[in-house]
Amino acid sequence: MNFETHRAGTTQWDDFFGRRPTGPLAGLVVADLSRVLAGPYCTMLLADMGATVVKVEGPDGDETRNWKPPVHGDDSTYYLSLNRNKHSIRLDFRDPDDRAVVQELIHRADVLVENFKPGDLDRFGLDYESVSAGNPGLIYASVTGFGRRGGADLPGYDLLVQGMSGLMSITGSPDTEGYRSGIAVFDVMTGLHTCVGIVAALHDRERTGLGQRVEANLMSSALSAMVNQTGAYAVAGVVPTRIGNEHPSIYPYEPFPTADGELIVAVGNDGQFRRFCDEIGRPELVVDPRFAEASARSVNRAELRPLLQEALRASTSTDWFARLRGCRVPVAPIQDVAGGVQSARELGLDPVVTIGSGPDAMPTVRHPLEFSRTPASHDVPPPALDSGSDAIRAWLSVPVGEAAPLGAS
Repeated sequence: MNFETHRAGTTQWDDFFGRRPTGPLAGLVVADLSRVLAGPYCTMLLADMGATVVKVEGPDGDETRNWKPPVHGDDSTYYLSLNRNKHSIRLDFRDPDDRAVVQELIHRADVLVENFKPGDLDRFGLDYESVSAGNPGLIYASVTGFGRRGGADLPGYDLLVQGMSGLMSITGSPDTEGYRSGIAVFDVMTGLHTCVGIVAALHDRERTGLGQRVEANLMSSALSAMVNQTGAYAVAGVVPTRIGNEHPSIYPYEPFPTADGELIVAVGNDGQFRRFCDEIGRPELVVDPRFAEASARSVNRAELRPLLQEALRASTSTDWFARLRGCRVPVAPIQDVAGGVQSARELGLDPVVTIGSGPDAMPTVRHPLEFSRTPASHDVPPPALDSGSDAIRAWLSVPVGEAAPLGAS
């Protein structure tokens, strides 16, 4: 489906699976040639926002289908967490007939997302230059580990980027080795950056009618995402080091022991520090010249820390959380993932929703954005491998000008 076709006529859409998405991207077709995390996370967000996403998988399917445990039934929860609202077709690019199918899909698509190694798609005629010649409105988004130039041969694994970017050198305690993040943080951030790039390119296409290539890579996303840490080096030549859970420029900004656990205190300004000290019964700290201002507290943190620890041990984490939250001091308990989800429920964020129905129903984590007019949807469970093949092939077999695209109604 091309840009001019899908923008014409009504704004109410059914896709070729009978899905009627409500999101702001309804009517767009995305050819998803990505796998594992960064690309699939990006395309899932697009699908939640209404795009019809066709997940093109190789003969063995997305690798994450086999990343077990944990599982839901027989399916990998890793795969299930990244692929709702999509439709799967299995294609072998080495087969001429399958290659013709993917070429036709791309010809009709608004967006293509791929994370092949640089150059791998060229031999199939699926590189940007080849496919954009037949679809000049196409937004072609490429995700790599280290870009297409000097790092083209490096495998794009998140852990490698966490090490090479410097993140592991600033994660952990000063007396330990560096640690990776508890999630593939740069895969996720690169997926977000790719999604932003696609939406920006679609906006430009509204004005010009032309598509373009959007490139994202884990290394650049990592350096951007480390903001003040990479900024300290770029601007001032300062090389950050591991300081545990502390903040290099703000204090108090770390977990503190209480009578029954730990409480994170994140005081960002002098007003918050004043309210904090009043509530914990140490108002004299506010007028102590060592701690009166933010910069002084940061310099003298070793002297301030034991005074705060002593005060906070007088009560429980739950009690302090309620009291300090009540006087607008940023604090939070340290919880496991189950506690985090439960807290989100208690805060009215409704974090888990059910997709599908009957035996196919399963819980999933809600899309992170809220739209007042065009809400995101959670309709279709992650697809079984090749489960959408018949419907996709039937749609592609009908010439573009002979049928209403996506079953517009």
